[in-house]
Amino acid sequence: MKKAFGLAATALTVASLVAPVAVNAADFSAVIVTDVGGVDDKSFNQSAWEGLEQFGKENKLEKGVGGYDYLQSNSDSDYVTNLNSAVQANFSLIFGIGYKLEAAVKEAATQYPDKHFAIVDSVVDLPNVASLTFKDNEAAFLAGVAAAKTTKTKQVGFIGGVEGFVIDRFEAGFVEGVKAVDPSIKVEVQYAGSFADAAKGKQLAAAMYSGGADVIFHASGGTGNGVFSEAKDIVTNDPKREVYVIGVDLDQDAEGLVTVDGKERHLTLASTLKGVGSAVKKFAQETKEGQFKSGNTIYGLKDGGVDLTTAQLSLKLKKRLKNTKLKSSKVKSLYLKNQIVN
Repeated sequence: MKKAFGLAATALTVASLVAPVAVNAADFSAVIVTDVGGVDDKSFNQSAWEGLEQFGKENKLEKGVGGYDYLQSNSDSDYVTNLNSAVQANFSLIFGIGYKLEAAVKEAATQYPDKHFAIVDSVVDLPNVASLTFKDNEAAFLAGVAAAKTTKTKQVGFIGGVEGFVIDRFEAGFVEGVKAVDPSIKVEVQYAGSFADAAKGKQLAAAMYSGGADVIFHASGGTGNGVFSEAKDIVTNDPKREVYVIGVDLDQDAEGLVTVDGKERHLTLASTLKGVGSAVKKFAQETKEGQFKSGNTIYGLKDGGVDLTTAQLSLKLKKRLKNTKLKSSKVKSLYLKNQIVN
């Protein structure tokens, strides 16, 4: 079951400045430049693309130059090339999806000061760049609580994509959430070194599950497909095993569906939600209407920018998570500790 949510207008905007560039609404177009995961990563990039697609369709735009589109990055070296291609195609608003595009967006925005840019998950302090960031640790804290209340082995795992300030927040929030429930639970942390290596994800998950972990939270984009694959293989081969995955960015319940002995099982315990698509859609609409603002807009639990799916959780655990949200001072302090510093 997919949980839909929107971004409230109350999201915090830091040092917001109106960019000195006018937008012609009649000729407005927008494009995203993806990270290496691509628009079908079932996670971060896909969420951004779905948001831009919704914007395009609602505004009766055509996919492609002059409407809405995406440029897929297959390696880090594609970032600069794709951003330059977007500029040359004269898109009105150019999104860089992911913190790994920070340097490339900064370079392009400096070179083309009359163009509008936006970056997700990082901060570029220029008058023609908007930054859209998220309190990932808040949702990850809830994931940690859910994992701690579910584990029977008192051992859980975290698999990250590439180490950096964004995934650090996921890790920190998850570990703190687990420890808030039971400090004695062991949390194993591993990084794949990639957001697009499903084979590595499967390998890391296999080692964690065989080592005793029964719940793994992945914050690894397409690499997480391997984590789901390993969990499904385990229960297919041994139906008595109870192992779970916590998904990331989108509701990944479907990724954990498996049929065993004629019965459907949900191996996705929950998914942290990150409103990248909603933020992209909302910001594109605002820019089209002449309301482009630079500065850093931060989305969190309070305004629906991040959350956790609960469809597969017990009623008791759902109530526990609701209370945790209401008493989120510890979660908020984690953001202050791990916030983005440009």
